[in-house]
Amino acid sequence: MLNKQRAEAERLQQQELDRVAAEEANVRTDHKKPVAATKDKVWFGGYILLLICFAVLHYIVALRFFGFSANITALLQRLAKGAVLMVFILGLAKVCEIYVIGRIEDPVSRYNLNRIQRLIVGLILTFVAISLLFVNWYTAVVSVGLISLILGFALQKPITSLIGWIYLMVRAPYSVGDRIKIGDATGDVIEVGYFDTTLWEFGGKYLSTDHPTGRIIRFPNSEVLESAIYNYTWPLFPYVWNEIRFNIAYNSDLEFVAATMQAAAEQEVGNLMMERVRVYRELLSKTPVDELEVKEHPAVLFRVSDNTWLVAIVRYLVNPKEAGRVKTRLIKKLLSDLNAAPDRVLFPKGDAR
Repeated sequence: MLNKQRAEAERLQQQELDRVAAEEANVRTDHKKPVAATKDKVWFGGYILLLICFAVLHYIVALRFFGFSANITALLQRLAKGAVLMVFILGLAKVCEIYVIGRIEDPVSRYNLNRIQRLIVGLILTFVAISLLFVNWYTAVVSVGLISLILGFALQKPITSLIGWIYLMVRAPYSVGDRIKIGDATGDVIEVGYFDTTLWEFGGKYLSTDHPTGRIIRFPNSEVLESAIYNYTWPLFPYVWNEIRFNIAYNSDLEFVAATMQAAAEQEVGNLMMERVRVYRELLSKTPVDELEVKEHPAVLFRVSDNTWLVAIVRYLVNPKEAGRVKTRLIKKLLSDLNAAPDRVLFPKGDAR
């Protein structure tokens, strides 16, 4: 009976592996070349129109058509040149966003590069604006230095958060889409801004399962420089171990319990778990941790409880975002299989539960 269950489990898991591989192949082949959307075309048209307008303005001012004084004419020419340069930079950034960054298949990398590009473009535009306001470069440098000094004292926390954002881009302890815990906040990362990170909370004090609560959590990026970060879905190994526990009597058939629980768990996560553990062992082999202690199949263990019962534990590997669904299916399967042999598996009854 157990051999048939294992054979059926292996067949189902192989089908699941084939399905996942097919989905990944479809994701890779479905990534099309970037095409400018209608709103992007409108932006391009607006940039071209603004370039023409500012260029014409510069030409008209140079002809002294309006009869302005020399100082006003020079100022208008400088502003027109600066406006042309700023519009050109914005247009170039839009082209880069669509046709360069848009070619990257990884959505997280696209998101991060877009954020970095916008920050660089903002700094360049600020530099151009300061250059337009101050003809004398020495005055401009001194003014920027004084402003930076004042802002450094007044905006110490936001600046620390900006440094935290740079740390996130360089070290990447988490990215958009990861499930993390930092401090008292636990959730899926939906946005990494320049100054704060936004989580879609799951679990929380109102739920007993890892289900989204419907609330969002925002915390300053400076927290990553001071707090421990728990990443449940880091790219190299986005899985966690999970357990299901049952109280059983000491006079239960422990061999039967172990075989039944292991067969049910293998039917749910067997071959997928083997593939994941191979990756995990490769990672552990590069560390002092003994990778041989990590089992490729779901493991069943027994522990002595604080009361008068034994605790039967099945341990398995699962994607943290699917842990709740997998545990629910496994509990139903385990109870069905174990209750089918009431003379070999003795559960607590009545108030003894």
